[in-house]
Amino acid sequence: MTELPARRLLLVHAHPDDESINNGATMARYAAEGTRVTLVTCTLGERGEVIPPGLAHLTGADLGAYRLRELTAAMRELGVEDFRQLGGVGRYQDSGMMGLADNDDPGCFWQADVDEAAGHLAEVIREVRPQVLVTYDENGGYGHPDHIQAHRVAMRAVELAAEAGFEVAKVYWNRVPRSLAEKAFAQLERELPGLPFTKSAVVDDVPGVVEDERITAEIDGTAYAAAKAAAMRAHATQITVTEPYFLLSNHLGQPLFTTECYELVRGERASGSRETDLFAGVGETS
Repeated sequence: MTELPARRLLLVHAHPDDESINNGATMARYAAEGTRVTLVTCTLGERGEVIPPGLAHLTGADLGAYRLRELTAAMRELGVEDFRQLGGVGRYQDSGMMGLADNDDPGCFWQADVDEAAGHLAEVIREVRPQVLVTYDENGGYGHPDHIQAHRVAMRAVELAAEAGFEVAKVYWNRVPRSLAEKAFAQLERELPGLPFTKSAVVDDVPGVVEDERITAEIDGTAYAAAKAAAMRAHATQITVTEPYFLLSNHLGQPLFTTECYELVRGERASGSRETDLFAGVGETS
């Protein structure tokens, strides 16, 4: 049996690009430190809205294949070698935005049996044996059906793995503290006056914004800001990066956060203050 690295981190995301936006600096930091970082992406984002006009012809399976290549490039920028698709490439399809007819497609992730999908993820958990797992909250950060389903699948997979004998020590949800988001938008207003998107953007448009007291861990990714920005640029169908901000297909600017925050929802908190290491309090032989 191949010996596992002392630290193992598993991230569960809905589409290619979600990982770089939410956790790019965290992933780059831990990969650089020798942690085994594993990413599981639940769909290939086949129904994503394409930003560049020159790529607008990409739809469905063609778009999914292209986004997988983007994901591969992004992982290279972050130094992550282990990235997978839940149940294999193309097993689950993008569900589209909430409330659309796409949600009813029997092949989409929203329609997947949670226990079946969680079984695929539990297999990864038993193989990789991560001490730490990161995913979304019950609303998927902003209500997208694939994000919500990724949350359900990830939390159920943790239960299934525990029933099979392996306990994930800590589970975190992606978060953005309100004070950090407000400060970042205010800075954009000051530094980029006259740009309409900064005036129309609101803090609550940022996925995962919560009141500050819910934050239990804060990862300073300043040293990995360039890697995160490069990974986001690799997802060119979905993201336009113009540091210190980026735009998605809705053309609303968002700050490019280099500090990434989390809420511990399973496991023991290492201290009463914010953790600066997701592995705080976890024995390396867990």
